[in-house]
Amino acid sequence: MRSFKRALTTTDITRLEVFSDPQFTPDGTAFTFTSTTINEEKEYESHLFFQKLNEKEANPWTFHASKNSQLRFSPDGKRAVFQSTRSGLSQIWLIHMDGGEPKQLTTFHRGATNPVWSPNGKHIFFSAYLTHDDDIQQQKEPTKEEKKEEQAAEQQKPMIVNRLDYKSDARGLHDHTRKQIIMMNVDEGTLKQLTNNDKDHEFQDISPDGNAILFTANLNDDTDYELTNDLYCLHIRTEQKKKLTNGEGTYYKASFSPDGTKIASFGHEFAYKGASLTELYVFDYETAKRNRLSKDWDIELGDSMIGDTRLGESESGPVWNEDSTCIFFIATSEGATELHQVSLEGERQVLYKNDNHVFGFAYDGSTKSFILGISTPTAPCDFYLLKEDGTLILLTNSNKALLDEVALQEPEVFNVNTEDDWTVQGWVLRPYGFTEGKKYPTILEIHGGPHAMYGQTFFFEMQLLAAKGFVVLYTNPRGSHGYGQKFVNACREDYGGGDYRDLMATVDYAIKKYSFIDDQRLGVTGGSYGGFMTNWIIGHTNRFKAAVTQRSISNWLSFYGVSDIGYFFTEWEHGVNLLDDPAKLWEFSPLKYAEKVETPLLILHGELDYRCPIEQGEQLFVTLKHLKKEVEFIRFPKANHELSRSGKPDIRMERLNHICRWFEKHL
Repeated sequence: MRSFKRALTTTDITRLEVFSDPQFTPDGTAFTFTSTTINEEKEYESHLFFQKLNEKEANPWTFHASKNSQLRFSPDGKRAVFQSTRSGLSQIWLIHMDGGEPKQLTTFHRGATNPVWSPNGKHIFFSAYLTHDDDIQQQKEPTKEEKKEEQAAEQQKPMIVNRLDYKSDARGLHDHTRKQIIMMNVDEGTLKQLTNNDKDHEFQDISPDGNAILFTANLNDDTDYELTNDLYCLHIRTEQKKKLTNGEGTYYKASFSPDGTKIASFGHEFAYKGASLTELYVFDYETAKRNRLSKDWDIELGDSMIGDTRLGESESGPVWNEDSTCIFFIATSEGATELHQVSLEGERQVLYKNDNHVFGFAYDGSTKSFILGISTPTAPCDFYLLKEDGTLILLTNSNKALLDEVALQEPEVFNVNTEDDWTVQGWVLRPYGFTEGKKYPTILEIHGGPHAMYGQTFFFEMQLLAAKGFVVLYTNPRGSHGYGQKFVNACREDYGGGDYRDLMATVDYAIKKYSFIDDQRLGVTGGSYGGFMTNWIIGHTNRFKAAVTQRSISNWLSFYGVSDIGYFFTEWEHGVNLLDDPAKLWEFSPLKYAEKVETPLLILHGELDYRCPIEQGEQLFVTLKHLKKEVEFIRFPKANHELSRSGKPDIRMERLNHICRWFEKHL
């Protein structure tokens, strides 16, 4: 029997099981969840599992080599709907709890998603992309051959663009469809389209009496020039719409109270543009009068944790309790996420906090208990039962075989006091096989966003670098979530200023605190904003001996016009647009400082990245190569901005191998 565990390897990512979307059964005695894995063909599969609370084993409910998710029980618990790609596209399927094969309910031409039951169990509501002329009664899912023919035909057509938002990293180049909300009578199979404006509609909830739905949308004529997202109530029978918000903010995750008198919603009014903290609002259903429960809080609501192994969606709130007197939600704070409760009078309390990552939850009113999805730096995901008395019971034991076999590193937390009186939180991972008295090469990891957060969650890339013999240093510089509104706003109009100094102060502090860090063998890497900052760093200091910039930004002038968010993000984060002050944008474009770069640089970029398009990497590579600097450029085909998190598994592994190769070569 071995007395030690082996080091993590790149291929171990194919053995990971990732949980999401816990859901109580209606009787509160069991729960379901989605498990995502990588199969032998190096493709993702997602399956539905069922587990009784008094048992330790979960039973699979789906087996087909496809993606299955969003399981939702009918109110009586006798049947459930879920979405599945088993037919080719994501469609809605029905399953009976007493057995039998699932039945396909929808055959929409572009698929159907996110099913929700009506309170009486007769109808479901779901979303589908439709053109203005589509007849929902005549929807037919294309065969694989028809789909290939359609795609080939589309590739031969010129694309007519007349909207600013004509592309997005999630969808790619937009077609002329819009997301609409459909109601189906499950037993009769009849369909009714509830929305039909030439806008995207996001279904939110259905009223307890089943008469109205909530949705969010921007229905204004100037949608292209506005980022607002209003909350609407639609009466199903009369088709009358009522706008609940004032057109000055963005709202999402809205839900009716069980008694039907109130609506809870996350949102904000762009007080600090993209750095605005999320607020919690409660609306009176009849009067639409709004109460901001979070007005005296200084925390980010929802889950802002960054990781590279979270697949699938999970609930973060707001969720009502059974008697409509309080609301539950996840909050982001100081490198961790927590479960909170607030009364309608604004009295807030923490129900669960343990310096880890709560990535989702479910609530059962009959037992007043929760299913918590929790990730830690050494445990990718598990579900726990949190009882009313605070007792926490482990329900699952995911990834046991892998975790029993490989060594994972526990982070050590520290805080740095900067010269201008900020406190910056950071962490260190020691390398695999750490030996006292030995010096180790160290890699600084910089997160994207910038308004996001590193913290106490599982991060495969960092664990892999530690397994390769590197110290891994990561931190939340100003601009990160988790430390209040002033902190998250502090990098706006100051990219490369205070945030850069925070990172350098973190490196200086770590070198003094941890004698095992070799200050002559420092590396730096980051993606998106972290890629910008990597580029910025090597143009302003030569203390790093190797750098890897991922899906980065090198030129803010061109970013304005090529990114799917550039036309508003540039003004949000820098205070100016391209024509306002191009000289200012050039001042903090890393490309300007290319002549000063002496650090060997590896550039990684996805060819289908619409958030930070590949021309950003191309400009940097050509400039550095023309200057005869040491630089290498790797282009990942068919990869978008999410390459490191949800990209094709084989390409994700290749990316990790290149990162390790570069640092091993130069450090």
